[in-house]
Amino acid sequence: MKENTANAATADEATKGNGENKGVRIFEGKLHREQHGHGKAFIEGPPAPPPEPVRRPARVAIMLALAHKIQDAIDRGAVRDQAEAARRLGLTRARVTQLMGMTLLEPRLQLLVLTLEAIDGTEPMSERSLRRLTQAASWTAQRMLWAEIGTSADNYG
Repeated sequence: MKENTANAATADEATKGNGENKGVRIFEGKLHREQHGHGKAFIEGPPAPPPEPVRRPARVAIMLALAHKIQDAIDRGAVRDQAEAARRLGLTRARVTQLMGMTLLEPRLQLLVLTLEAIDGTEPMSERSLRRLTQAASWTAQRMLWAEIGTSADNYG
């Protein structure tokens, strides 16, 4: 309490006009603390629009295209069989068999898979779910499983 009365007394002395400003501080400029380096900057005009999403072919589309390239090389005689293709590509024979199994999809489903895109790194479907389709007994069963997966099956005609 003494401090409060002392401060009040010095403030009274300063207002009496004796010419001296004892104990009175006059603040000039900003009365708030600036935050340096915390990224609050004002710019002229509207903010820049968000960047366009990065689009690229889906991984399953690339793998299906590779399977077709391997099959084409075998058909032309450039490669004797899947085992030779696996050796040349540096893949295992089991992996080449998995890839070649994707060519058993119904042709219209293959077209849909080839048009799939990964947006900002998010894949629309996994290769494992696509392999599940190839194990179906018929193309009708493949179409039914495609609808269950829930990718762009609504574009399927």
